[in-house]
Amino acid sequence: MESCKVVENIYLLVIVTLISVLQNVFFAQKVERECKNRNMSTSAFERVSCANRNCMDAYPTFLAVMWCAGVCLSQAPAAFAGIIYLLVRQKYFIGYLGQSSQSTPGYLFGKRIISFLSLMCIVGVFNYLLWRYYGSDYKEYVETITNAASALLLLP
Repeated sequence: MESCKVVENIYLLVIVTLISVLQNVFFAQKVERECKNRNMSTSAFERVSCANRNCMDAYPTFLAVMWCAGVCLSQAPAAFAGIIYLLVRQKYFIGYLGQSSQSTPGYLFGKRIISFLSLMCIVGVFNYLLWRYYGSDYKEYVETITNAASALLLLP
């Protein structure tokens, strides 16, 4: 019964993580397909390979801040931001296959989502410290603000 309570608090984060793994598989298959179809020295292979590398470089940071924000503060807005980040990462990847300038909006939007998740982490840890050392718990207020603010991520 105790394990059900734990899963209840993280299942949205688990779902987003599994979707991100599927997305990584998709990116890897694009690289493999480009490698098999053409000579590895072509510009198309270089672009798809570079896009994949760039996405993989940011992946650990994304996972860390999404999980930290979800566990320390609230899983719903963290998972929502995670889904938006995956959509943006897909846009970045596809944009990079065209011209690298097409990937810039996806890159900048991704940075904004990572910043939002990082802020959620900081607020969650700060709220825990307030509760631990001063007995003041503002988690409900912060969760309400975070839920409302996560909708602002949709603005361009």
